[in-house]
Amino acid sequence: MPFAAWNAEQAQSIIAAEADRDGPLLPVLHALNSTFGRVPADAVPLIAHTLNLSRAEVHGVISFYHDFRETPPPAHVLKLCRAEACQARGGEVLAASTRTALAARADVSLEAVYCLGLCASGPAGMIDGRIVARLDDAKLAALLAEAGA
Repeated sequence: MPFAAWNAEQAQSIIAAEADRDGPLLPVLHALNSTFGRVPADAVPLIAHTLNLSRAEVHGVISFYHDFRETPPPAHVLKLCRAEACQARGGEVLAASTRTALAARADVSLEAVYCLGLCASGPAGMIDGRIVARLDDAKLAALLAEAGA
């Protein structure tokens, strides 16, 4: 998914569009993340000033939520469910083999997510935002091949 190059004026426009909402920080961060693929460090003072927050408060929220990035994302994002139900159905083994398979690849990031609501189906995950149930090594390899990874 192509993202816009960082542009302070565009960022300020995005921030201003969300600033009048109740609890605007998360909507602002999501909008910036969607537009630029990340929330650049240069955006933090703009957000803090517009929303009357400290830079530390803004940075704390960015660093707390794993979906917000400060650097551009890789070409593909793979999220594996790490909740207990998926672990009990083979998710731990799948995560270990996936970590090994992706160790030398910079084009795919592997992240944990804690419940996709598919607990009865076995290990579940997401590839580039698409939820996939009943994952195993073969199905995961096919998904990564399909994504060009």
